[in-house]
Amino acid sequence: MVQATLFLPMLFLALGAHSLHAKKCSLTGTWVNDLGSNMTIESVDAEGVFAGSYHTAVSASPNEIKKSPLQGSQQKGRNQKSQPTFGFTVNWSFSDSITVFTGQCFVDDDGKEVLKTMWLLRSHVDERGDDWKATRVGTNVFTRL
Repeated sequence: MVQATLFLPMLFLALGAHSLHAKKCSLTGTWVNDLGSNMTIESVDAEGVFAGSYHTAVSASPNEIKKSPLQGSQQKGRNQKSQPTFGFTVNWSFSDSITVFTGQCFVDDDGKEVLKTMWLLRSHVDERGDDWKATRVGTNVFTRL
C-alpha cells in the first residue's frame, strides 16, 4: 500500500508535466515581431490554409510602407502537432518584392505563444548579372499582441 501511495503522486506529476508541453499554439490573431512589424492572421481553415495582412516596420524601398496581403499554410491532418509548422508569403503592396516565411509556433513554459521564423525576401533586379544581390535572408521572432 505504501508503494502505491508513492507511485500515484509520481504518476500524476509525470502526466501533469507531459500536459504542459501539449499546450496548443494557434496562429490566428495579431502578432508583433522583434523589429516592430505587425501581422494579423485570420482563421486557419480545416485544410490549414490562412490569409491575413502584414505591416512591416522596416523597408529598403523608398516608397511609403503600406499594409500588404499574406497567404499561408499550416501543417494539418494526422501529422498535425500542438506546436505546428507553417509557411506564408507576403506580396508587398508598395514595392516589387515578395517574401516567404517559414517557421513554427511554440508555447513556452509560461504558456506564452511565440512564432520563430526564417524568411527569404526577393527583390526585382533589371539584369541577370544583378541576381546575386536580389535575395536577402533573415529571422524574426513574433509574439502575440
